[in-house]
Amino acid sequence: LLRYLKKIFYNSVAELRFLIFAKRVSQMNEVSFYIQRLEKKQIKPTAVRILVLRTLMESSYALSLSELEAQLVTVDKSTIFRTLNLFLAHHLVHEMEDGSGSSKYEVCENEDSCSIEDMHVHFYCERCHRTFCFKNIQIPLISLPENFRMQSVNYMIKGICDNCIKKTDPTED
Repeated sequence: LLRYLKKIFYNSVAELRFLIFAKRVSQMNEVSFYIQRLEKKQIKPTAVRILVLRTLMESSYALSLSELEAQLVTVDKSTIFRTLNLFLAHHLVHEMEDGSGSSKYEVCENEDSCSIEDMHVHFYCERCHRTFCFKNIQIPLISLPENFRMQSVNYMIKGICDNCIKKTDPTED
């Protein structure tokens, strides 16, 4: 019985060690992905830049500076702000105004460029104050008068998101 228990114990320890090793390899691959994304935009990878990029990429909606600060409690606001400005300058993220008084940031979909053609529609919920990305709805292209050049575009729809509708009217489906 003792031999049997030892065998089970050693197998369990071996499995646990393997799982820990696999998780570390997975984390290294994940960090490597963020490093490559930064380097592709000629941004020197640092721990803070990787954290900010990861947080933006893992979010299901565009984040403001204060939302990033709340999620990255070990990083001060001015460092996050400088990082966002660097990301903007290198076209890694784009910025949008949703009318709430604070800019929201989102990683550009295209790894090579963040052009106006790649931009998409955003939705601002007036109840929960979240900004959602509708990546499958492109911003309509418009023709400007002669001698006008577009630098950026902000296409924001305002209303109430599906989550807030469900909270206020549970019969809605």
